[in-house]
Amino acid sequence: MIVLLISLLLVVLILLRVPVAFAILSAGILGLLLTLGLAPTLGVLQTIPQSAVASNSLAAIPLFILMAQFVLHSGALNSLFDSARVLIGRTRGGTAYAAVGAGAVFAAVSGSSTAAAATLAHTSTDKMIEQGYDRRLSAGVVASAGTLAAMIPPSILLIFYAITAETPVGDTLIAGLVPGLLVAVALGICVAIIIRVRGGSAPKGEPSSWAEKFRSLKGLLPILLLFVVVVGLVFLGVTTATEAAAIGALGGLILMITRRKFTWANFKVALSESVSSSIMILTIVMAAHVFGHFIVESGVTPVIAQNISDLPWAPWAIVAVIALGYLLLGFFMDQMAIISLTVPVTLPIVEMLGFDPIWFGIVVIILAEIGLITPPLGLNVFVVSRAARMPLEAVFAGSIPFVFAILAVAILLFIFPDIVLFLPSLM
Repeated sequence: MIVLLISLLLVVLILLRVPVAFAILSAGILGLLLTLGLAPTLGVLQTIPQSAVASNSLAAIPLFILMAQFVLHSGALNSLFDSARVLIGRTRGGTAYAAVGAGAVFAAVSGSSTAAAATLAHTSTDKMIEQGYDRRLSAGVVASAGTLAAMIPPSILLIFYAITAETPVGDTLIAGLVPGLLVAVALGICVAIIIRVRGGSAPKGEPSSWAEKFRSLKGLLPILLLFVVVVGLVFLGVTTATEAAAIGALGGLILMITRRKFTWANFKVALSESVSSSIMILTIVMAAHVFGHFIVESGVTPVIAQNISDLPWAPWAIVAVIALGYLLLGFFMDQMAIISLTVPVTLPIVEMLGFDPIWFGIVVIILAEIGLITPPLGLNVFVVSRAARMPLEAVFAGSIPFVFAILAVAILLFIFPDIVLFLPSLM
């Protein structure tokens, strides 16, 4: 009963727009007080928060964020969309395909879905509309392409899941590469279908000479090289994910210097943004550990696991129901909050049923990320709507076809787990 009441309180706090970390921490402290009393709760607060953020694996998060900030302030991302558009050429809908491609490349150095959507919205949405693209298609493809940053390494969300689920960070990051690329392909296929069904929604792209295509590679190569170095070092086992993140941050700084964008003002802004984002994430980690301790002390997880194991259902059916729950939670909650609150409860059940925790994390993140482009939360939609000065309803309407594209990939990964586990098995 206490667990149910505290869970309801947590939902209410989140719906009231209390910052996620403080909502989780408040609910966790109250739950501990009701379960253990004052003195043990104070003991938990003296030890758990510090130990939660003392893990070396967590250092990868601020370092990858710093890498993204350096690349962002280097100006290398400004020409990303134009480079992709030139390479694709005169293909009908080429600019929309370029937006998906730019989203995939941006994801390789960003790790943040909302940041990716905001950058793409500023660089591509208006240009697509000026070229005669349907406004809903323009906004929808940009909002959905932003979700790629959650899956393509170095994804902050994948690192967060790995730390929460206690899976190897490097393996979890590499596991997201193929699914992330599959989502990009699915978004491209969805664009092609929309263009075929609504013939006037996209014009032909502008033709480009081979010389122009060759010159456009200058906008892509630095970022692709940085991605290959960072991910390649982890995949080959040369470095840990944290060490690769440090190398990536150094690479981002070098890119900033070589492109003559290094100023103390830019440097301080990059550091400030990195510290701010890192503190937010680490605060959620601390709060989640306090709440998780309350769940452990309540003893509810073994009871739930036993009751579920007694169900006369096939294991895949049980996991499918759990996955559906994550899809629904994504409509209403922040993705990090979903992971921090639910994984400690659901993962033991999934492992007990014989499923791989890394595969489960990839499926969970894809399903939860759908919530970024669906009402009522739809953070990417809000970002694109504001950046492109378009009504929310139009952006939501344009995003709906891409929801089915991402969902199709999630179902594919559910049916064929080896798609996720193939690359980590080669490490």
